Amino acid sequence: MSASPASALDAHIKVGLGGFDLDINLTVAAGQVVALLGPNGAGKTTALRALAGLRPLSGGHIRLQGDTLDDPDGNVFTPPEKRPIGVVFQDYLLFPHLSALDNVAFGPRRHGMAKAEARALAARWLDRMGLAEFVGRKPRHLSGGQAQRVALARALAVNPALLLLDEPLAALDARTRVDTRAELHHHLHDHPGATLIVTHDPLDAMMLADHLVVIEDGAIVQQGDAQTVTARPRTDYIARLVGLNLYQGTATATAVALPGGFILTTAQTHSGQVFVAFPPAAVSLHQNRPEGSPRNTWQATITGVHRHGDNLRIQLGGPLTTAADITPAAAAQLHLTPGQQIWAAVKATETHAYPAE
Repeated sequence: MSASPASALDAHIKVGLGGFDLDINLTVAAGQVVALLGPNGAGKTTALRALAGLRPLSGGHIRLQGDTLDDPDGNVFTPPEKRPIGVVFQDYLLFPHLSALDNVAFGPRRHGMAKAEARALAARWLDRMGLAEFVGRKPRHLSGGQAQRVALARALAVNPALLLLDEPLAALDARTRVDTRAELHHHLHDHPGATLIVTHDPLDAMMLADHLVVIEDGAIVQQGDAQTVTARPRTDYIARLVGLNLYQGTATATAVALPGGFILTTAQTHSGQVFVAFPPAAVSLHQNRPEGSPRNTWQATITGVHRHGDNLRIQLGGPLTTAADITPAAAAQLHLTPGQQIWAAVKATETHAYPAE
């Protein structure tokens, strides 16, 4: 994302951590929700802490609404408490000795608002979050979903130019997570400032954000809207996130030569380096080599069998390391066990090829 006059956040985040280097550019427009995705150790939390002023930059800059918060080359550093930024940490970090009302009022009070006015503002935010009846409760008497909403209200009560959310739904159980995700979506898209969500959960990212930024090993590997990223993954990590088998090879018309020599036939015509993706559900398994419509076939070895929703996820080794999803009934009919030799097939029309450049 290139910086523009409409960008609330314009950041070039460079942080060196003894063998690990984070170097990414981030821009977020006012009113926009961006999700920063990546595996453990990719640098997501480091980026969030740098934006919050909890980790100094080794280079680059952080500008918010045109004001420079950090610029190591210019010897500029703004302390965390001086930044117009609200942060919701993964474990919420509510003050245990304060009520929900006083937790939310804390920020406005720190910004100089009178006590009565700050508490009135906090009451309005808690009412907006559906927590009017819990204003007097301390954090230990709140459920996970209620504590998350108090933390969000506390962050928003200071009208931040940038809202940072660190794995905002990770601490919730599955049922609470669904309801809270819907509520969070509503509140985030009402927030006039910029919002950055750090998460490893693709569903949270796709449900909450307008734009996805994927980082691996301290660098951005792909970004775009959810539809673009999920339809055209460019790394194995992203492919696993969205549930696709992914390969890279050299295309000549509809034939794609993979590094090991295997040729995949696709429905699209390309030339040069391409990615080929297909879902595990597109892989069919057979005791004998299948015949019939044009398809890719190969002999594989079953390396794992796992339940995956209502189906079974079969991990295959061989010329293609592949995942296949089949029904329990089909698995029983084929008598699938680890170590077994099996034929796998994917129709050319089930594959999706696209340029790697």
